[in-house]
Amino acid sequence: MAKVKRIATLGRTLKEVMDSLPKDRQRRIQERYRELKNEVESLKELRAAVGKAQAEIAAVLKIKQPSVSKLERQADMYLSTLRNYIEAIGGDLELVVHLPSRQSVRLNSLADVFPLPAAAPRKRAQLRAKAPAAKRRALVKKP
Repeated sequence: MAKVKRIATLGRTLKEVMDSLPKDRQRRIQERYRELKNEVESLKELRAAVGKAQAEIAAVLKIKQPSVSKLERQADMYLSTLRNYIEAIGGDLELVVHLPSRQSVRLNSLADVFPLPAAAPRKRAQLRAKAPAAKRRALVKKP
């Protein structure tokens, strides 16, 4: 028989404490437990939850494994990068915006929601002119 851990100050097991609670409270605790169990804190945990290795993700994204490791440690990234990562582990990314006093809005494409302002091409041209040659090539907008 497995040892049952006792709560030192109370001298009761967790099962005994749970059994003493009203059934409704037990149900709510179990529901919350399942919710918390399904939450993940990082991309690494998410990848592990679906049983994928970094090397597998790297192959799909056509990058090296250390780059996947770096990606998983990033605190901030482009939505397109996140979407590609999520798709590489076999998922779909949905972006839902919750606004006060409005119904939730699901965004499919940020370009449709946040189009570039009219001044953007001029600003891009100014940046290209100030940048060194190597940077200029990176700043050229591809059609």
